[in-house]
Amino acid sequence: MLSSALLALAGVPQAGPADFPFAVLPHRERIEVVNDVLRERLDDLLPRLMREARLDMWIVANREYAEDPVYLTLVPEPVFAARRTTLLVFFDRGVDAETGEDRGVERLTVSRYGLGDFYASAWPEGGSDDAQWTRLAEVIAERDPERIGVNTSRSWAAADGLSHGLRTRLEESLGEDMRARLVPAESLCIRWIETRTAAELSLYPQLVGIARSVIAEAFSNRVVTPGVTTTDDVAAYLRQRFEDLGLDIWFQPYCNVQRAGLVQDGVIVGRTGATIQRGDLVHTDVGIHYLRLCTDTQEMAYVLREGEEEVPLGLRTAMGIGNRWQDLLTDSFVTGRTGNEILAATRAGADAEDIECSVYTHPLGFFGHAAGPTIGMWDNQGPTPVRGDWPLFPNTCYAIEGNVTVTVPEWGGQRVQIKLEQDAVFDGQRVRYLGGRQTRFHVIR
Repeated sequence: MLSSALLALAGVPQAGPADFPFAVLPHRERIEVVNDVLRERLDDLLPRLMREARLDMWIVANREYAEDPVYLTLVPEPVFAARRTTLLVFFDRGVDAETGEDRGVERLTVSRYGLGDFYASAWPEGGSDDAQWTRLAEVIAERDPERIGVNTSRSWAAADGLSHGLRTRLEESLGEDMRARLVPAESLCIRWIETRTAAELSLYPQLVGIARSVIAEAFSNRVVTPGVTTTDDVAAYLRQRFEDLGLDIWFQPYCNVQRAGLVQDGVIVGRTGATIQRGDLVHTDVGIHYLRLCTDTQEMAYVLREGEEEVPLGLRTAMGIGNRWQDLLTDSFVTGRTGNEILAATRAGADAEDIECSVYTHPLGFFGHAAGPTIGMWDNQGPTPVRGDWPLFPNTCYAIEGNVTVTVPEWGGQRVQIKLEQDAVFDGQRVRYLGGRQTRFHVIR
Protein backbone atom coordinates (compact mmCIF):
# COMPACT_ATOMS: atom_id res chain seq x y z
CA MET A 1 0.00 0.00 0.00
CA LEU A 2 1.48 3.33 -1.07
CA SER A 3 1.32 6.32 1.21
CA SER A 4 -1.23 9.08 0.80
CA ALA A 5 1.65 11.51 0.36
CA LEU A 6 2.98 9.48 -2.58
CA LEU A 7 -0.44 9.18 -4.18
CA ALA A 8 -1.06 12.89 -3.81
CA LEU A 9 2.22 13.63 -5.55
CA ALA A 10 1.68 11.35 -8.54
CA GLY A 11 2.56 13.84 -11.22
CA VAL A 12 -0.22 16.30 -10.40
CA PRO A 13 0.64 20.04 -10.28
CA GLN A 14 -0.24 21.50 -6.89
CA ALA A 15 0.04 24.75 -5.01
CA GLY A 16 3.57 25.35 -3.84
CA PRO A 17 5.76 28.09 -2.44
CA ALA A 18 4.98 31.50 -3.94
CA ASP A 19 3.58 30.97 -7.43
CA PHE A 20 5.48 27.75 -8.07
CA PRO A 21 3.18 25.23 -9.83
CA PHE A 22 4.45 22.09 -8.09
CA ALA A 23 4.48 20.99 -4.47
CA VAL A 24 7.87 20.12 -2.99
CA LEU A 25 7.62 18.01 0.14
CA PRO A 26 9.40 19.04 3.34
CA HIS A 27 12.24 16.66 4.20
CA ARG A 28 10.27 14.95 6.96
CA GLU A 29 7.40 14.11 4.61
CA ARG A 30 9.73 12.69 1.97
CA ILE A 31 10.64 9.80 4.27
CA GLU A 32 7.27 8.06 3.95
CA VAL A 33 7.23 8.41 0.17
CA VAL A 34 10.76 7.08 -0.30
CA ASN A 35 10.26 4.18 2.09
CA ASP A 36 6.98 3.12 0.51
CA VAL A 37 8.69 2.99 -2.85
CA LEU A 38 11.65 1.10 -1.40
CA ARG A 39 9.43 -1.51 0.22
CA GLU A 40 7.68 -2.13 -3.10
CA ARG A 41 11.04 -2.50 -4.83
CA LEU A 42 12.41 -4.91 -2.24
CA ASP A 43 9.24 -7.00 -1.96
CA ASP A 44 8.24 -7.21 -5.62
CA LEU A 45 11.14 -6.24 -7.86
CA LEU A 46 14.22 -7.69 -6.18
CA PRO A 47 13.10 -11.37 -6.22
CA ARG A 48 12.48 -11.19 -9.97
CA LEU A 49 15.82 -9.53 -10.64
CA MET A 50 17.78 -11.97 -8.48
CA ARG A 51 16.26 -14.89 -10.38
CA GLU A 52 16.92 -13.18 -13.69
CA ALA A 53 20.58 -12.91 -12.64
CA ARG A 54 20.59 -16.53 -11.34
CA LEU A 55 21.77 -15.50 -7.88
CA ASP A 56 20.72 -17.38 -4.75
CA MET A 57 22.30 -14.82 -2.44
CA TRP A 58 23.48 -11.23 -2.79
CA ILE A 59 25.87 -9.61 -0.32
CA VAL A 60 26.31 -5.83 -0.19
CA ALA A 61 29.20 -4.95 2.10
CA ASN A 62 30.42 -1.43 2.77
CA ARG A 63 31.90 0.89 5.34
CA GLU A 64 31.01 4.33 6.57
CA TYR A 65 31.85 6.99 3.94
CA ALA A 66 33.07 4.32 1.51
CA GLU A 67 29.59 3.17 0.57
CA ASP A 68 28.81 0.79 -2.26
CA PRO A 69 26.93 2.82 -4.93
CA VAL A 70 23.86 0.61 -4.54
CA TYR A 71 23.78 0.75 -0.74
CA LEU A 72 21.83 4.00 -0.41
CA THR A 73 19.24 2.65 -2.86
CA LEU A 74 18.61 -0.38 -0.62
CA VAL A 75 18.13 1.11 2.83
CA PRO A 76 15.29 3.21 4.29
CA GLU A 77 15.29 6.89 5.12
CA PRO A 78 16.56 8.67 7.07
CA VAL A 79 20.05 7.54 6.10
CA PHE A 80 23.24 9.41 5.27
CA ALA A 81 25.90 6.71 5.30
CA ALA A 82 26.68 3.15 6.25
CA ARG A 83 27.38 2.73 9.97
CA ARG A 84 30.85 1.33 10.64
CA THR A 85 30.80 -1.88 8.56
CA THR A 86 27.30 -2.63 7.29
CA LEU A 87 26.62 -6.01 5.70
CA LEU A 88 23.35 -6.64 3.86
CA VAL A 89 22.39 -10.18 2.89
CA PHE A 90 19.62 -11.11 0.45
CA PHE A 91 18.69 -14.80 0.17
CA ASP A 92 16.20 -16.12 -2.36
CA ARG A 93 14.09 -18.69 -0.53
CA GLY A 94 12.53 -19.76 -3.81
CA VAL A 95 9.20 -21.47 -4.35
CA ASP A 96 7.81 -24.13 -2.01
CA ALA A 97 7.89 -27.42 -3.93
CA GLU A 98 4.70 -28.72 -2.30
CA THR A 99 2.44 -25.66 -2.19
CA GLY A 100 3.90 -23.61 -5.04
CA GLU A 101 4.07 -20.60 -2.73
CA ASP A 102 6.72 -18.02 -3.58
CA ARG A 103 8.65 -17.54 -0.35
CA GLY A 104 10.39 -14.41 -1.62
CA VAL A 105 13.75 -12.95 -0.67
CA GLU A 106 14.90 -12.94 2.93
CA ARG A 107 16.55 -9.65 3.90
CA LEU A 108 19.13 -9.60 6.69
CA THR A 109 21.62 -7.18 8.13
CA VAL A 110 24.75 -8.43 9.88
CA SER A 111 25.59 -5.10 11.47
CA ARG A 112 25.71 -3.24 14.76
CA TYR A 113 22.84 -0.97 13.81
CA GLY A 114 19.36 -1.98 12.77
CA LEU A 115 17.47 -0.91 9.66
CA GLY A 116 13.94 -0.90 11.03
CA ASP A 117 11.62 -3.59 9.76
CA PHE A 118 13.19 -3.56 6.31
CA TYR A 119 15.94 -5.97 7.39
CA ALA A 120 15.96 -8.63 10.09
CA SER A 121 18.99 -8.42 12.36
CA ALA A 122 21.15 -11.51 12.13
CA TRP A 123 23.68 -10.19 14.68
CA PRO A 124 21.67 -8.54 17.45
CA GLU A 125 24.31 -9.25 20.09
CA GLY A 126 27.00 -7.25 18.30
CA GLY A 127 30.64 -7.64 19.20
CA SER A 128 34.05 -7.29 17.61
CA ASP A 129 34.83 -6.90 13.94
CA ASP A 130 36.04 -10.49 13.85
CA ALA A 131 32.77 -11.65 15.40
CA GLN A 132 30.83 -9.78 12.72
CA TRP A 133 32.58 -11.59 9.87
CA THR A 134 32.29 -14.91 11.69
CA ARG A 135 28.55 -14.35 12.00
CA LEU A 136 28.29 -13.49 8.31
CA ALA A 137 30.00 -16.76 7.42
CA GLU A 138 27.51 -18.59 9.66
CA VAL A 139 24.55 -16.88 7.99
CA ILE A 140 25.84 -17.92 4.59
CA ALA A 141 26.55 -21.51 5.65
CA GLU A 142 23.12 -21.89 7.25
CA ARG A 143 21.45 -21.06 3.94
CA ASP A 144 23.94 -22.90 1.70
CA PRO A 145 23.48 -20.84 -1.51
CA GLU A 146 24.96 -22.11 -4.75
CA ARG A 147 25.71 -18.72 -6.32
CA ILE A 148 26.60 -15.74 -4.13
CA GLY A 149 26.68 -12.38 -5.86
CA VAL A 150 29.19 -9.72 -4.80
CA ASN A 151 29.55 -6.26 -6.32
CA THR A 152 32.64 -6.43 -8.50
CA SER A 153 32.87 -5.26 -12.09
CA ARG A 154 35.57 -4.26 -14.53
CA SER A 155 33.36 -2.04 -16.67
CA TRP A 156 30.45 -0.74 -14.55
CA ALA A 157 31.28 1.65 -11.70
CA ALA A 158 27.85 1.23 -10.09
CA ALA A 159 28.40 -2.54 -9.90
CA ASP A 160 31.94 -2.34 -8.47
CA GLY A 161 31.21 -1.22 -4.93
CA LEU A 162 32.95 -4.02 -2.99
CA SER A 163 36.27 -2.58 -1.89
CA HIS A 164 39.46 -4.60 -2.05
CA GLY A 165 39.74 -4.63 1.74
CA LEU A 166 36.21 -5.94 2.30
CA ARG A 167 36.57 -8.50 -0.50
CA THR A 168 39.69 -9.79 1.23
CA ARG A 169 37.92 -9.88 4.59
CA LEU A 170 34.95 -11.73 3.10
CA GLU A 171 37.12 -14.37 1.47
CA GLU A 172 39.12 -14.84 4.67
CA SER A 173 35.90 -15.50 6.60
CA LEU A 174 34.69 -18.20 4.21
CA GLY A 175 35.95 -21.70 3.61
CA GLU A 176 37.36 -22.75 0.27
CA ASP A 177 34.08 -24.30 -0.89
CA MET A 178 32.05 -21.19 -0.12
CA ARG A 179 34.66 -18.85 -1.64
CA ALA A 180 34.30 -20.75 -4.91
CA ARG A 181 30.62 -19.80 -4.99
CA LEU A 182 31.30 -16.05 -5.12
CA VAL A 183 30.36 -14.57 -8.51
CA PRO A 184 30.03 -10.99 -9.79
CA ALA A 185 26.58 -9.46 -9.19
CA GLU A 186 27.15 -7.08 -12.10
CA SER A 187 23.95 -7.80 -14.00
CA LEU A 188 21.82 -7.63 -10.83
CA CYS A 189 23.30 -4.25 -9.88
CA ILE A 190 22.62 -2.84 -13.34
CA ARG A 191 19.06 -4.17 -13.48
CA TRP A 192 18.31 -2.92 -9.93
CA ILE A 193 19.62 0.54 -10.76
CA GLU A 194 17.92 0.88 -14.16
CA THR A 195 14.47 -0.62 -13.48
CA ARG A 196 11.66 1.69 -12.41
CA THR A 197 8.51 0.57 -10.62
CA ALA A 198 4.98 1.85 -11.20
CA ALA A 199 5.25 4.02 -8.09
CA GLU A 200 8.48 5.62 -9.27
CA LEU A 201 7.01 6.28 -12.70
CA SER A 202 4.03 7.98 -11.08
CA LEU A 203 6.42 10.31 -9.27
CA TYR A 204 8.79 11.08 -12.11
CA PRO A 205 6.57 13.58 -13.99
CA GLN A 206 6.47 15.67 -10.82
CA LEU A 207 10.27 15.78 -10.63
CA VAL A 208 10.69 16.62 -14.29
CA GLY A 209 7.98 19.27 -14.04
CA ILE A 210 9.82 20.92 -11.17
CA ALA A 211 13.08 21.04 -13.11
CA ARG A 212 11.43 22.40 -16.25
CA SER A 213 9.47 25.01 -14.29
CA VAL A 214 12.64 26.38 -12.71
CA ILE A 215 14.28 26.56 -16.15
CA ALA A 216 11.23 28.51 -17.39
CA GLU A 217 11.72 30.98 -14.54
CA ALA A 218 15.41 31.37 -15.35
CA PHE A 219 14.65 31.90 -19.05
CA SER A 220 12.30 34.83 -18.47
CA ASN A 221 12.54 38.53 -17.80
CA ARG A 222 12.01 37.68 -14.15
CA VAL A 223 15.70 36.73 -14.19
CA VAL A 224 17.23 38.00 -17.44
CA THR A 225 17.66 41.65 -18.36
CA PRO A 226 19.32 41.79 -21.81
CA GLY A 227 22.60 43.67 -21.72
CA VAL A 228 22.91 43.25 -17.95
CA THR A 229 22.45 39.60 -16.89
CA THR A 230 25.31 37.18 -17.51
CA THR A 231 25.20 33.47 -18.16
CA ASP A 232 26.86 32.99 -14.78
CA ASP A 233 24.00 34.95 -13.18
CA VAL A 234 21.49 32.53 -14.71
CA ALA A 235 23.48 29.50 -13.52
CA ALA A 236 23.65 30.99 -10.01
CA TYR A 237 19.90 31.64 -10.04
CA LEU A 238 19.19 28.03 -11.00
CA ARG A 239 21.33 26.66 -8.20
CA GLN A 240 19.91 29.05 -5.60
CA ARG A 241 16.33 28.41 -6.69
CA PHE A 242 16.70 24.67 -6.26
CA GLU A 243 18.36 25.31 -2.89
CA ASP A 244 15.44 27.50 -1.83
CA LEU A 245 13.02 24.72 -2.83
CA GLY A 246 14.96 22.26 -0.65
CA LEU A 247 16.20 20.28 -3.65
CA ASP A 248 19.65 18.85 -4.27
CA ILE A 249 21.47 19.18 -7.57
CA TRP A 250 23.72 16.40 -8.84
CA PHE A 251 25.85 18.69 -10.99
CA GLN A 252 26.40 22.42 -11.16
CA PRO A 253 23.90 24.04 -13.56
CA TYR A 254 25.49 25.98 -16.37
CA CYS A 255 24.37 28.41 -19.03
CA ASN A 256 25.85 29.57 -22.33
CA VAL A 257 24.95 31.65 -25.37
CA GLN A 258 25.27 31.25 -29.11
CA ARG A 259 25.47 34.49 -31.03
CA ALA A 260 25.92 35.49 -34.65
CA GLY A 261 29.63 36.00 -35.15
CA LEU A 262 30.81 33.66 -32.40
CA VAL A 263 32.06 31.09 -34.91
CA GLN A 264 34.52 28.23 -34.65
CA ASP A 265 35.04 25.82 -37.55
CA GLY A 266 31.92 27.21 -39.20
CA VAL A 267 29.67 26.55 -36.19
CA ILE A 268 28.36 29.20 -33.82
CA VAL A 269 29.79 28.06 -30.52
CA GLY A 270 28.36 28.37 -27.04
CA ARG A 271 30.05 30.76 -24.65
CA THR A 272 29.83 30.89 -20.88
CA GLY A 273 30.71 33.92 -18.78
CA ALA A 274 29.06 36.22 -21.31
CA THR A 275 26.57 39.04 -20.87
CA ILE A 276 23.30 37.99 -22.50
CA GLN A 277 22.43 40.27 -25.42
CA ARG A 278 19.41 40.69 -27.64
CA GLY A 279 19.44 38.19 -30.49
CA ASP A 280 21.24 35.57 -28.38
CA LEU A 281 20.35 31.91 -28.26
CA VAL A 282 20.65 30.82 -24.61
CA HIS A 283 21.12 27.24 -23.38
CA THR A 284 21.19 25.58 -19.96
CA ASP A 285 21.73 22.12 -18.52
CA VAL A 286 20.40 21.23 -15.05
CA GLY A 287 19.88 18.09 -12.99
CA ILE A 288 18.14 17.67 -9.64
CA HIS A 289 17.90 14.79 -7.16
CA TYR A 290 14.61 14.40 -5.31
CA LEU A 291 12.89 11.39 -3.74
CA ARG A 292 15.98 9.38 -4.73
CA LEU A 293 15.49 10.00 -8.45
CA CYS A 294 17.46 12.25 -10.78
CA THR A 295 16.43 14.50 -13.65
CA ASP A 296 18.65 15.81 -16.44
CA THR A 297 17.29 18.59 -18.65
CA GLN A 298 18.64 20.91 -21.36
CA GLU A 299 16.50 23.66 -22.83
CA MET A 300 17.00 26.77 -24.95
CA ALA A 301 15.74 30.35 -25.05
CA TYR A 302 15.87 33.19 -27.56
CA VAL A 303 16.26 36.87 -26.62
CA LEU A 304 14.14 39.03 -28.91
CA ARG A 305 15.84 41.88 -30.73
CA GLU A 306 14.30 45.34 -30.58
CA GLY A 307 11.23 45.30 -32.81
CA GLU A 308 11.00 41.49 -33.00
CA GLU A 309 7.73 39.91 -31.96
CA GLU A 310 8.70 36.25 -32.40
CA VAL A 311 11.67 33.93 -32.78
CA PRO A 312 13.15 34.06 -36.31
CA LEU A 313 11.79 31.40 -38.66
CA GLY A 314 15.22 29.86 -39.21
CA LEU A 315 15.60 29.16 -35.48
CA ARG A 316 12.06 27.83 -35.21
CA THR A 317 12.81 25.51 -38.12
CA ALA A 318 15.99 24.40 -36.36
CA MET A 319 14.00 23.52 -33.23
CA GLY A 320 11.66 21.44 -35.38
CA ILE A 321 14.65 19.58 -36.81
CA GLY A 322 15.82 18.94 -33.26
CA ASN A 323 12.43 17.47 -32.40
CA ARG A 324 12.57 15.32 -35.53
CA TRP A 325 15.96 14.00 -34.43
CA GLN A 326 14.41 13.10 -31.07
CA ASP A 327 11.67 11.17 -32.87
CA LEU A 328 14.21 9.24 -34.93
CA LEU A 329 16.03 8.32 -31.75
CA THR A 330 13.02 7.28 -29.67
CA ASP A 331 11.47 5.38 -32.61
CA SER A 332 14.64 3.26 -32.58
CA PHE A 333 13.98 2.03 -29.04
CA VAL A 334 13.08 -1.67 -29.28
CA THR A 335 13.22 -4.15 -26.39
CA GLY A 336 16.42 -6.16 -26.63
CA ARG A 337 18.27 -3.76 -28.90
CA THR A 338 21.61 -2.65 -27.54
CA GLY A 339 22.57 0.95 -27.05
CA ASN A 340 25.00 0.66 -29.96
CA GLU A 341 22.25 -0.70 -32.21
CA ILE A 342 19.90 2.14 -31.24
CA LEU A 343 22.67 4.64 -31.98
CA ALA A 344 23.35 3.10 -35.41
CA ALA A 345 19.64 3.08 -36.32
CA THR A 346 19.25 6.72 -35.22
CA ARG A 347 22.25 7.92 -37.18
CA ALA A 348 21.14 6.01 -40.27
CA GLY A 349 17.70 7.63 -40.05
CA ALA A 350 19.23 11.07 -39.56
CA ASP A 351 21.58 10.59 -42.53
CA ALA A 352 18.62 9.59 -44.70
CA GLU A 353 16.92 12.88 -43.83
CA ASP A 354 20.14 14.91 -44.07
CA ILE A 355 20.05 15.81 -40.38
CA GLU A 356 23.44 16.60 -38.86
CA CYS A 357 23.25 15.29 -35.31
CA SER A 358 25.23 14.07 -32.34
CA VAL A 359 23.72 11.51 -29.96
CA TYR A 360 24.76 11.09 -26.33
CA THR A 361 21.74 9.65 -24.56
CA HIS A 362 22.12 7.90 -21.21
CA PRO A 363 20.10 5.98 -18.60
CA LEU A 364 18.57 7.95 -15.74
CA GLY A 365 17.26 7.02 -12.30
CA PHE A 366 19.00 6.72 -8.93
CA PHE A 367 21.97 8.38 -10.64
CA GLY A 368 22.03 11.07 -13.28
CA HIS A 369 24.41 9.00 -15.37
CA ALA A 370 22.94 5.66 -14.43
CA ALA A 371 23.69 2.08 -15.43
CA GLY A 372 22.09 0.68 -18.55
CA PRO A 373 22.60 1.02 -22.31
CA THR A 374 24.82 3.91 -23.38
CA ILE A 375 23.50 5.37 -26.64
CA GLY A 376 26.41 7.34 -28.06
CA MET A 377 28.93 9.60 -26.34
CA TRP A 378 29.54 13.26 -27.07
CA ASP A 379 33.11 12.35 -28.07
CA ASN A 380 32.31 9.02 -29.74
CA GLN A 381 29.52 8.57 -32.27
CA GLY A 382 30.51 4.98 -32.88
CA PRO A 383 30.02 1.87 -30.74
CA THR A 384 30.78 2.12 -27.01
CA PRO A 385 32.28 -1.17 -25.79
CA VAL A 386 30.44 -3.03 -23.02
CA ARG A 387 28.14 -0.24 -21.81
CA GLY A 388 26.84 0.31 -25.33
CA ASP A 389 26.32 -3.44 -25.70
CA TRP A 390 23.81 -3.59 -22.84
CA PRO A 391 20.28 -4.35 -24.13
CA LEU A 392 17.20 -2.20 -23.70
CA PHE A 393 14.70 -3.36 -21.08
CA PRO A 394 11.15 -2.13 -20.42
CA ASN A 395 10.41 0.29 -17.58
CA THR A 396 13.75 2.05 -17.85
CA CYS A 397 14.32 5.80 -18.04
CA TYR A 398 16.62 7.90 -20.20
CA ALA A 399 17.83 11.43 -20.74
CA ILE A 400 17.12 11.83 -24.46
CA GLU A 401 20.20 13.93 -25.06
CA GLY A 402 22.02 15.24 -28.10
CA ASN A 403 22.11 18.06 -30.61
CA VAL A 404 21.51 18.98 -34.23
CA THR A 405 23.47 21.51 -36.23
CA VAL A 406 21.38 23.65 -38.60
CA THR A 407 22.07 26.56 -40.96
CA VAL A 408 20.12 29.70 -40.00
CA PRO A 409 19.47 32.17 -42.85
CA GLU A 410 18.77 35.08 -40.48
CA TRP A 411 22.28 34.65 -39.05
CA GLY A 412 24.00 35.03 -42.39
CA GLY A 413 23.85 31.33 -43.21
CA GLN A 414 25.87 30.46 -40.13
CA ARG A 415 25.18 27.22 -38.29
CA VAL A 416 23.81 26.83 -34.79
CA GLN A 417 23.45 23.88 -32.47
CA ILE A 418 20.06 23.03 -31.01
CA LYS A 419 20.97 21.20 -27.82
CA LEU A 420 18.11 19.24 -26.27
CA GLU A 421 17.73 16.88 -23.35
CA GLN A 422 14.42 15.63 -21.99
CA ASP A 423 13.64 12.78 -19.61
CA ALA A 424 11.62 9.82 -20.82
CA VAL A 425 10.58 6.26 -20.00
CA PHE A 426 10.61 3.26 -22.32
CA ASP A 427 7.64 1.07 -21.36
CA GLY A 428 8.54 -1.85 -23.62
CA GLN A 429 6.51 -0.56 -26.55
CA ARG A 430 7.24 3.13 -26.88
CA VAL A 431 9.09 6.06 -25.37
CA ARG A 432 7.01 8.51 -23.37
CA TYR A 433 8.34 11.87 -22.17
CA LEU A 434 7.93 12.13 -18.42
CA GLY A 435 7.22 15.85 -18.34
CA GLY A 436 6.74 16.79 -21.96
CA ARG A 437 9.52 18.10 -24.18
CA GLN A 438 10.61 21.45 -25.52
CA THR A 439 9.15 22.19 -28.95
CA ARG A 440 9.34 26.00 -28.79
CA PHE A 441 12.01 28.33 -27.48
CA HIS A 442 11.56 30.14 -24.22
CA VAL A 443 11.24 33.80 -25.18
CA ILE A 444 13.05 36.54 -23.30
CA ARG A 445 11.83 40.04 -24.20
